[in-house]
Amino acid sequence: MNVRRLIPTAALAGAVALSATALTACSGAAGAAGSKDGKVGVTASFYPMAFLAEQIGKDHVKVDSLTKPGVEPHDLEITPKQTAQLGEADVVVYLKSLQPAVDKAVAQSGVKNVVDAATLTELEVHGSSGHDHGAEEGHAEGEGHDHSHGEAGQDPHVWLDPAKYAEIAKGVGAALAKADPDHAADYRKNTDELVGKLTALDTEFKDGLQNTASKTFITTHSAFGYLAERYGLDQEAISGVDPESEPSPARMKELQGLAKQENVSTVFFETLASDKTARTLAADTGLKTDVLDPLEGITDKSQGADYFEVMRSNLKNLQKALGAK
Repeated sequence: MNVRRLIPTAALAGAVALSATALTACSGAAGAAGSKDGKVGVTASFYPMAFLAEQIGKDHVKVDSLTKPGVEPHDLEITPKQTAQLGEADVVVYLKSLQPAVDKAVAQSGVKNVVDAATLTELEVHGSSGHDHGAEEGHAEGEGHDHSHGEAGQDPHVWLDPAKYAEIAKGVGAALAKADPDHAADYRKNTDELVGKLTALDTEFKDGLQNTASKTFITTHSAFGYLAERYGLDQEAISGVDPESEPSPARMKELQGLAKQENVSTVFFETLASDKTARTLAADTGLKTDVLDPLEGITDKSQGADYFEVMRSNLKNLQKALGAK
């Protein structure tokens, strides 16, 4: 049984309405305050937000990301200069609660056109120990990570669920259309195309993971709760939401037993964080290792050049590890 709590729909609707009001009020400023080449200046907090802005804005926007390639976004620090630059953006797209430094910088920047992806879909609370069905098994609150996210530990990793990412894409598209009404038709067209691609990706995952020998996967970082829930899988994380946190000896021992019990073949690690604990667990249990990328950034080590390529690599690696039929 998955443990989750949904944000009340009314609260979400109110937040989206407030955001829309702010954007409408400032829509006339986009052209004047934009980048020097006449494009709408969009500042994104990290890769998944930047990717949406680029795919929907295309030639009409200039997108800058606060999190540079190869930087682990959870621990990002923002300079005063970046905060000042943030205030000059036409539109800021971020995911509140993922990066505390960004949340603070956005609040201080005074920028008016702010899109918070957390208001565009329902955030859920997944198992706080780093696995989705763990809370009822008596794991301590917060085990495996040293900071919480959002209200009551909501999981921010919504972009790894293509259906939820599509909901966010629609909100970003609407925000760009309000900020730059002259190109609203293009933003709507590009949004529809992107949502179509995400819907197709969702179908690929559903079909590809429907029949597997095992439903349990072990990963370094508790980033895949939404993906696991969407496709009927169980995520077991060595660490919690913070990929750099050290797991307890008790957690490592528990995972060794679980690997045998659930017919787990593979321990997944990721490209932006250390693979030490994953390799240690794999060595102790005789398991293989492979990459499951939380897509918090794209580097030359990524298994793909963009969101879609990396997600399809993740699907292939999951199919192999879970024994897809």
